[in-house]
Amino acid sequence: MYLEGELLATLKPTNGLFSLTPEGATRLMKALDFSRLWVEVQEDAVPFVEKGGDVFAKHVVKADESVRPGEEVAVIDGKNLVIAVGRAVLSGREMKEFKRGVAVNVRSGRLEKVKKGRER
Repeated sequence: MYLEGELLATLKPTNGLFSLTPEGATRLMKALDFSRLWVEVQEDAVPFVEKGGDVFAKHVVKADESVRPGEEVAVIDGKNLVIAVGRAVLSGREMKEFKRGVAVNVRSGRLEKVKKGRER
């Protein structure tokens, strides 16, 4: 799904759901009261995560308690800016309690080079 040449989401054929890009998540958070499916990371982890690195539990500051493993989440910084999107490995509660392991497998960071598809 594109808007003004910007990729916002892709349709996943395996489950029929949309996977947001960081830009898509940013627009969605601005348009809605986005109080679900987010994970906030420490400021020192932001440069790593926004380049596409996974979120480790020890870097999680806050997380939506309703997040379940396998759900798509927006990763935000302390200013509520979307820095990445990915799939939760742990529940929201576990992300805050655990001090080891991956909390979110990041699919796309906002500073990653976007791989453009074929122009149509």
